[in-house]
Amino acid sequence: MRSFFGSILLILVLAALGATIYYHWSTNSHLEFELRNPDEPEKTTQVINMEKRAAALQAGPAAEAPAPAAPLRKKFRLPPRGYRKPRNCKGATFHTMKPVIGYTLGDQSGIGPEVISAALASGELPEGAEYRLIGKRVQVRLGRPNAESAKHAFDHLEQAAHALREGTVDAVVTAPVCKETLHEAGFRWPGQTEFFAERLDTGNYAMCLTGKRLTVGLATIHTSLQSVPSLLNTEELVRIGTLLKNFCLRKGILRPRIALAALNPHAGEHGAFGDEDGTIIAPAVERLGAIHPDAEFDGPSVPDCVYRDAVEGNYDAVLAPYHDQGLIPLKLVDFHTAVNVTLGLPRPRLSPDHGTAFNLAGAGKANPSSTIHAFQLAVRMAQTR
Repeated sequence: MRSFFGSILLILVLAALGATIYYHWSTNSHLEFELRNPDEPEKTTQVINMEKRAAALQAGPAAEAPAPAAPLRKKFRLPPRGYRKPRNCKGATFHTMKPVIGYTLGDQSGIGPEVISAALASGELPEGAEYRLIGKRVQVRLGRPNAESAKHAFDHLEQAAHALREGTVDAVVTAPVCKETLHEAGFRWPGQTEFFAERLDTGNYAMCLTGKRLTVGLATIHTSLQSVPSLLNTEELVRIGTLLKNFCLRKGILRPRIALAALNPHAGEHGAFGDEDGTIIAPAVERLGAIHPDAEFDGPSVPDCVYRDAVEGNYDAVLAPYHDQGLIPLKLVDFHTAVNVTLGLPRPRLSPDHGTAFNLAGAGKANPSSTIHAFQLAVRMAQTR
């Protein structure tokens, strides 16, 4: 009798031992992983996934997949202390982080504060961006230019340039300023375009205005009409034409069609009305076409027709030889949507295409549409830099 019970006890012990061995083999062979502490690499914590273990036990041996030759271990390493994810990823075409758009109020005796406030409250600005005031709101006399408002406008432009240079903002929208009082306050540049180019150490820059129907680049900017012919040269047209092409690509135009407008009436009529179109502009068109196979360049194009052709969709942009030739048609068709963009800067600077409108200051009649479009384009350019 004693041997019988001894045999039963031995069978039970062996059965329990076999069940324990199978239990550990069926669950631990592929369901465990390690957590390692980077500060104490010698310490390893073994963690068993209890849900997978229970499922394996319920399924039984028949449902088990063949065990791998070696245990599969997943190692999760914690980031070192003090690690912070970078704000932007260099080299990326699209920035996934929330862009920061800085803005100034311009000459606060004019409509700058009004159009900025209306744009921010319009509900039409992209929600995936932060809008940050550069400078401060000041109390000045409305409706008339004055030295105090010009001084604040100048100071805020300096702060905006510093923010762009340091990268604390991804783009800047500047409200209109009064050039006359700004120059009296010590501003020595012809306009904001030249100011930001110098402050951001950019020699390769240009002025561009873009609206819903027309985009215009300028070969010469704030200079007298008398000086334009002497300032035009083929190399400059090639340089600015390249900036204009790059801007079109940045806006998503895959193969930009760009016309170079002629300087003289009827494109000079083969030298009858001046030879600049044949000797300066035509060679620039040929060279741009040779070095940029990803775009189409045309010209010298008759100036009294080319802007209409662009509005009708035959061109994506026009390079104008001087300021008013390009801005008159642009403001005629796109006054409320056009935006001034300084091409070539490491970070974008934009502004509405209108002035301070002192006669409207404080009347609640200023149209913020151009400012709204400036903010919208600033976000797009900041995201695709």
